Amino acid sequence: MADQSYRQQHARGSNTRSFLHKLQEHSPNSTQLVGFMTLVISGVILLLLTGLTLTITVLGLIFFTPLILISSPIWVPAGTIIFLVSAGFLSFLGFGIGVVAVISWLYRYFRGFHPPGSDRVDYARSRIADTASHMKDYAKEYGEYWQGKTKDAAPGA
Repeated sequence: MADQSYRQQHARGSNTRSFLHKLQEHSPNSTQLVGFMTLVISGVILLLLTGLTLTITVLGLIFFTPLILISSPIWVPAGTIIFLVSAGFLSFLGFGIGVVAVISWLYRYFRGFHPPGSDRVDYARSRIADTASHMKDYAKEYGEYWQGKTKDAAPGA
């Protein structure tokens, strides 16, 4: 009986040691622990900042809504004008940059510097020239064909 209780205690002790050993093997190292703590702290800080921002926004709307409503006849036309002027200026600036880029590309192309995409332009130009040459030959042959038909239809003409 004493032998049996000793075996049970010994088995429990080895199970406990084996469980602690397995737990120790799977425990995170210090780098993983620092990374996890950094993640948790950053998450808490961002959550607090989000709540603070939302609270300030709601309070600002509550306090400034009457002022915004009273002065809206001034703000709406002013905002519209500012929007249209800034949109026009940015569009003009964007189109200007586009024109400068195209002119720069054309200058480099005609000077023979081979800018990006020039091979496709050369290929298209050769295809257009080949097609025009084929159309010229076709028109010449077709014209001769009709000229012969005209002479057959009206031999004196």
